[in-house]
Amino acid sequence: MGTVTLGVSIAVPEPYGSLLQERRAGFGDPAAHGIPTHITLLPPTEAEASALPSVEAHLTRVAAASRPFPMRLAGTGTFRPLSPVVYVKVVEGASACAQLLQRVRDASGPLVRELQFPYHPHVTVAHGIAEEAMDRAYEELADYEAAWTCTSFALYEQGADAVWRKHRVFAFGSGAALSSNVPAQATSVEAPAATPVTPG
Repeated sequence: MGTVTLGVSIAVPEPYGSLLQERRAGFGDPAAHGIPTHITLLPPTEAEASALPSVEAHLTRVAAASRPFPMRLAGTGTFRPLSPVVYVKVVEGASACAQLLQRVRDASGPLVRELQFPYHPHVTVAHGIAEEAMDRAYEELADYEAAWTCTSFALYEQGADAVWRKHRVFAFGSGAALSSNVPAQATSVEAPAATPVTPG
């Protein structure tokens, strides 16, 4: 059956996910439309396709043992010069994300792996583009704020076209996997400070 490239993330709910994805495209990031707006719990990980059922069973158990928690984004940060990334900061919910990361990567499960960098939950809005464009992303989203209640995470699979697609959504507390078109529940959000940029 071969191998697949998997990732586990918390989706930024609509309309905020699409808004940040459009902004990312507007800054000139060619990967914008292939990467749904998210907070990573497990970075891209190679796995045997035959392992998918055990991966899904593991994530179902992790979600069943988890509870909803508040998430809030505010302002921008950057990993430069270590890594060419500008991001929107997670200012509430980071510790809960870190706990989920540990459960997803639990040694008794099928997704054990070492991380390239220390875990720092964030929402990427520019990656590997011109420095001027990264500066613009950093400045134009500096006043961005959004808040919601996180009620699930999702398993994503990267296609041969390099596009990441949602495979399954795992709801907290129920042990049930939702269909891939069920969004996270947004409870409240501040109006974005900047007008979305429509990608060309």
